[in-house]
Amino acid sequence: MNIKLETERLILREILLSDAEEMFKLDSNPNVNTYLGNNPVKTIDESLTLINNLQNQYKKNGIGRFAVVLKETNEFIGWSGIKFLTEPENNHVNVYEIGYRLQEEYWGKGYGSEAAQAWLDYGFSEMKIEKMYASVHKENTASKRILEKIGMQITSEFLWNGIPCYWLEMENNLV
Repeated sequence: MNIKLETERLILREILLSDAEEMFKLDSNPNVNTYLGNNPVKTIDESLTLINNLQNQYKKNGIGRFAVVLKETNEFIGWSGIKFLTEPENNHVNVYEIGYRLQEEYWGKGYGSEAAQAWLDYGFSEMKIEKMYASVHKENTASKRILEKIGMQITSEFLWNGIPCYWLEMENNLV
């Protein structure tokens, strides 16, 4: 794949096997997992398996979750991107979902909004996606705020693996 996006402060690029250590740091943090069912990874092998799965999604679906890297320092700070949902979520399947996850020390600095906006723009203008979806734990007010900031609107509530979530949607006005 040759997708690489840049924003004012970020580079959004494919996640590589060499990112395993940083992915492990991200996904082993219990605070990062608070609204995700709180199942932090325990070994770097789990992170390597996740990276392999992400790379398979790139090949199969032409899109997926990408590394979020600070331009200034070339630091991996998390991931963001568009995932093609092939398993049902809130009675939706074969749709595109926007998502992100950042290392805790980068929360509240606008990086999540910046990355999400870049992917929303890419999905609508380059991929011509008709409708973008997202889900967020009902108590994750910071993530909900990001999604609403980029223009997504809550359309329903549902349970994901027993977790109460909001379902958000946004129509593409460009198509």
